Amino acid sequence: MKSMMSFFRAQPVLVISFVAAAATMFFIPPDAKYVDYCNFSVLAELFALMIAVAGLRSVGLFERLTEILLKKAGTLRRLSLIFVLLCFFSSMLITNDVALITFVPLTILAFAKTEDERSRIMTIVLETAAANLGSMMTPIGNPQNLYIYDRYGLTAAQFVQTMLPIGALSLAALILLTLTIPKTECSSKHEHHKRISYKRMAVYLVLFAVCIAVVFKLLPFWVCAAAAAATALILDRNLLLKADYALLLTFVCFFIFVGNISRIGAVNDFFSGILTGNEILISALLSQVISNVPAAVMLSGFTANGTALLIGVNVGGLGTPIASMASLISLQMYRLTSTAKPKRYIALFSAVNFGMLAIFLLLSVILWQN
Repeated sequence: MKSMMSFFRAQPVLVISFVAAAATMFFIPPDAKYVDYCNFSVLAELFALMIAVAGLRSVGLFERLTEILLKKAGTLRRLSLIFVLLCFFSSMLITNDVALITFVPLTILAFAKTEDERSRIMTIVLETAAANLGSMMTPIGNPQNLYIYDRYGLTAAQFVQTMLPIGALSLAALILLTLTIPKTECSSKHEHHKRISYKRMAVYLVLFAVCIAVVFKLLPFWVCAAAAAATALILDRNLLLKADYALLLTFVCFFIFVGNISRIGAVNDFFSGILTGNEILISALLSQVISNVPAAVMLSGFTANGTALLIGVNVGGLGTPIASMASLISLQMYRLTSTAKPKRYIALFSAVNFGMLAIFLLLSVILWQN
């Protein structure tokens, strides 16, 4: 029982998606159409990106880049701004969860010698928001973008045109919020002396380029999956263990769930009815309780308005800690620090996230919902 509860706490979205998929099987028993439910292109692209990014992390590329930028910091405010900008822009290419896994530990270390716990909390909170908001700017920034981009056959121009306005506004808001960090002299530095293997780094960069080519339909999807598996087997088999298989299984479960309920006439009519003209609002609100990745997969079966759904699930990544699973990464990392103040963290997290959610959701509904 304890092991089951531990698994549920560690992978709540996977458990919920599995239960949802299993429940629909009682209404739509498994048949040949189940194969058509799964978007194998998305699964292959996600797997390959996970391997490529894990490889680049393993050679210390992200840490080295961070060291270079940290040398420019002289105050806590500037240090905070650097980390926030790192998360915002890097998440566009390495996904929001990987950006936080990379930079939040470095943030904790950089603030370790200071006694300003509020500044450390605020920086991590803003990093989390930055990763979630920055990642919405590209098709590969987060899983729901990759899925919607492929599911609705969006072009790169359509994607950028949809997300650039709110992305620019969110960047301005994040920069303004860093002004709440004091200009105290920065007294904490983190030195990293890991030697980079440039040959391996070059291979991982090539793999990453292959992933980008597949995303933009320049190569068939199976090429990136095969290239990722071969790269890991040849260079570092441990990379295969670093892929987020729980996320891939979550997608499979929701593919089955959405595919089955779309074949139930009454359910299909209900969701299609409430979504029409309300895609942004419904998807953002649903993201608050089941996370934005499964919300995107679930609702995509009931609307043809892919751009509105794209905006809704990305803005919906703000709000509760489970609205974007990447937010739980930051929370868990902070909780493990010796001086952690979880209640204070949740209070600041909620103030920032719900404030931004209210503003961006209102603007999105007014400006983009047809």
